[in-house]
Amino acid sequence: MEGQIIGGAMLPHAPQFFTQPQTEDRAVIASVQRVAAQIGEGLRTLRPDVWIVVSNDHAQQFFQRCAPPFTFHVGGRATGDFAGRRFDFRVASDLAFQIVRELYRSDFDPAFTSTAEIDYALGIPLTHIGLTDEPIVPVYVNAYLPPQPTMERCYTFGRALARAVALSGKRAVVIASGGMSHFPGTDRYSEPCLDWDRAALAPLARGNLRSLLAYDEAELDNTGNIELRCWAVAAGALGERKPDIVQLDPSWHHNYASLAWMSAPADTSAQAPHYPQIDPALVALTDALHALAHEDDARQRFLADPAGYAEAAGVSGEQARALVGLDGPLIVGLGVHPLVPFIAKMQIERARARTQS
Repeated sequence: MEGQIIGGAMLPHAPQFFTQPQTEDRAVIASVQRVAAQIGEGLRTLRPDVWIVVSNDHAQQFFQRCAPPFTFHVGGRATGDFAGRRFDFRVASDLAFQIVRELYRSDFDPAFTSTAEIDYALGIPLTHIGLTDEPIVPVYVNAYLPPQPTMERCYTFGRALARAVALSGKRAVVIASGGMSHFPGTDRYSEPCLDWDRAALAPLARGNLRSLLAYDEAELDNTGNIELRCWAVAAGALGERKPDIVQLDPSWHHNYASLAWMSAPADTSAQAPHYPQIDPALVALTDALHALAHEDDARQRFLADPAGYAEAAGVSGEQARALVGLDGPLIVGLGVHPLVPFIAKMQIERARARTQS
């Protein structure tokens, strides 16, 4: 069985979704919950073997005593409590251990725990998408305590995670839990950076997940987006693919972004590139054109006798006709790298102009 990351999502986890104080807009909360339920239903139709959930720790357990950049939960069950809710999820322990081992072989050294609690960063999105007893692999990312892993490191970690899943033979979805701009505990709590968040979502909506790598530690901190490290892990695991759902629900203290990937990535393997590799059947033609592009002596021989030049170059048939006429569209249609006939024709035209002047 072929293992792979078959889909995923990026979802917010603000505690207000459960506590719902009077300061909150109930319509905004309801909108986030509706799209999360829709995403959960869509991802379940993919029939994943396991749900990999990537979240940050809110200074709850990985803080003063130990703050590893990446930690896996490998216990049999992951539990926790928040706002009167009890979280209790089944951990795919064997797979979690297998992934840790594979990451050790891939130059990553993640920590692992059998007892870490599930706080709202994991519990809220899993509740919103409707997970009950489906097996999960929780992954904690250090987002809040400097020094945090860079976005590049998080993305590369996600790629290594996807390779480990492929080797396991499991079909997995990856859920990244994290808010867009917010500043909990600071004097900027009521100043989320909505314009920045909209600009950051635009390339993600087009399927450019690597755009997350453009943000360094200072920009993430200045815009209240340190939790996007979890998104970067998911982006590395998902690869470049366009999301099926992109929704932004701003509030006065958070900007709640919900994204989901449920469709298979576009197959680009059959897409002919503008600049192909050299076809062995076109080596003689390519060599003859390359000489016209870069050698004055070859150009003089061609101008004196195009057909003789083609024959001497070992080019015959349709390829010879294309070469003699310097028929750019025909040459490119045959599969020749287009830059070569482009330069060759330009140089021949210049040589002819000099001869005629």
